[in-house]
Amino acid sequence: MTSGRVALLLAALTLVGCSSRPAIPVASDQTLVMESSILAAGIIAQPPTFSTQEIQPSASSRLFNERQQPVTLHYRFYWYDARGLEMHPLEEPRSVTIQGNSGVTLYGSANYLGAHSVRLYLYL
Repeated sequence: MTSGRVALLLAALTLVGCSSRPAIPVASDQTLVMESSILAAGIIAQPPTFSTQEIQPSASSRLFNERQQPVTLHYRFYWYDARGLEMHPLEEPRSVTIQGNSGVTLYGSANYLGAHSVRLYLYL
């Protein structure tokens, strides 16, 4: 009887562990998150700069392609309030193609007046 309860408990714990939402583990002061495939593709990125122009929060980040081949990557800006909480709804992911040996500047603006910080996520 005891082994049946232990097996049931283990099964329940396994299901609880499987239901967790996948997340990117980052520090609160980390404003740039890149998947390793971005670095392997030869992309160098600067952390986003946050500014407030005419009340609307905005951010920009400079990216450079060190390789000769163009690279298409995807990105999303995540906006956070004064307490560090992620603001919803999230922006739709965007794409950009960086030509070989050239750079681009990514721009984003928050639709939220209470945004106090930003994080940029880059992936292929």
